[in-house]
Amino acid sequence: MRIEAVSSEAWDVQDVDAVAVGLSETAPESKALPRQLQDEDQRTGGALSALLKRGELTGKRGELHSLVGGAGTGPRLLVVGLGKASGRALREDLRRAGAVLARHAKAHRLGSIAVRLSTFSLRGVEPSVAAADLAQGAELGAYEFSEFRTSERNPSLERLVVALGRDLRRTLPRVRSSLDRVGQVSEAVLWARQVGNQPANVASPAYLAEKAQELGRTMGLKVTVFDEAQLQKMGCGGLLAVGGGSSGHPPRMVVLEYPGRGAGKLPTIAVVGKGITFDSGGISIKPALHMSHMKFDKSGAVAVLGILRAAARLKVRPKVVGVLCCAENVPSGTSYRPGDLVRTFGGKTIEVLNTDAEGRVVLSDGLAWVNATHHPDAIIDLATLTGACVTALGHDVAGLFSTDERLARALLDAAEGTGEGLWRLPLKPLHDELVRSEVADVKNSLEAPPGGALTAAAFLHTFVGETPWAHLDIAGTAYVTSLNSKWVPPYHPPGYVAFGVRLITEYLQGL
Repeated sequence: MRIEAVSSEAWDVQDVDAVAVGLSETAPESKALPRQLQDEDQRTGGALSALLKRGELTGKRGELHSLVGGAGTGPRLLVVGLGKASGRALREDLRRAGAVLARHAKAHRLGSIAVRLSTFSLRGVEPSVAAADLAQGAELGAYEFSEFRTSERNPSLERLVVALGRDLRRTLPRVRSSLDRVGQVSEAVLWARQVGNQPANVASPAYLAEKAQELGRTMGLKVTVFDEAQLQKMGCGGLLAVGGGSSGHPPRMVVLEYPGRGAGKLPTIAVVGKGITFDSGGISIKPALHMSHMKFDKSGAVAVLGILRAAARLKVRPKVVGVLCCAENVPSGTSYRPGDLVRTFGGKTIEVLNTDAEGRVVLSDGLAWVNATHHPDAIIDLATLTGACVTALGHDVAGLFSTDERLARALLDAAEGTGEGLWRLPLKPLHDELVRSEVADVKNSLEAPPGGALTAAAFLHTFVGETPWAHLDIAGTAYVTSLNSKWVPPYHPPGYVAFGVRLITEYLQGL
């Protein structure tokens, strides 16, 4: 999608199919047309004020009305609801409005829209921020994974013009700069979505390694791929155990390094992702229903790819080390078994009680390895780890666990800014005690698991030592299906979301 910012009025923009304005929700008894929409009311022959009086136009979030001019010629007018004019979610309302416009454009074959920015930035949101949020919502909302379709689909919105008009034209340089920055992030998200939506017969551990190498060549990143022989020498028994059942797709650990920017000592942030390219559960096999969703169990690792892409494009200051822990978890004669004892990188041992608790097993190697070899200032891992977190938080908020108050606060602030919601969950000494094993250092599951998301986080905690660490359980937020689509914003279309790319990029930019 091409996004432009111009100083002219929206109606003066040439060759657009529609002009869009925003309308905040007002009290039902209020029938007065907002002053800033008087011009649009005249252009539609009083249709806007008539719709308001009849209660058909309310400004509720997600509402969209399409109107033609009084003469029936020229661009259509799109009035998109922004929700209530007060509250904390103003920026999220703008992202959602952008996505609603993009989806409407696709459904009605509108190739270009000019938005009148002044009608979207009246609620205390700085114009450059409002423009960026609108544009990002439109870009992400227009995405559709269609690589494997042979039938022709409606084209997506091709051009979005942000029109500042006489009221805001002085902000044009800031708006353009903001649109450029957010466009870099959106591009990384869309690139990651394309990788994450690939099915398991395409996206093997070797495929993710190839995408990382391609990314390294494009972005100037150092990329190292450890195959099964090297993992054996390194003592990465967790990856080897989980990936041992797949004869055709052996495990890989993939490391990407962004060198940072600027003089002096730069902070080093490690980002570790769970990359289970397909999770059958192994010998502790899952029920057949919805097992097809397990092609998305690589979501954390793909998010790491997107984060490194965004970090390199934006030239963020800190060094960033990305680690992908990739394996396919399927049953066979060579699969790891309940009761197995596994030695991981650094020597710590795991008692395997459930082969479907495999994500924490592969992450144990990645967390311990990056901590020992790169000595990062902070470690953040992303993983579709537990169904318990979905039960607790649903599909619009991910679980946050952290051993460091400053890191946790920074991530929560980034979540507030990006709309990728986090909710902090407890991590107490009790949880560390619960995952201790009688025959090994830790066990990967509890026979009767209380607070499964908490004990899973406690398991990971044992592999990071004293390094500030945060774990994001993204099991509920990583992908969209018909089962959870009503719970997610419209800029998350069906399939892989790339949750965490915008959030962690925001955090890195803030360092």
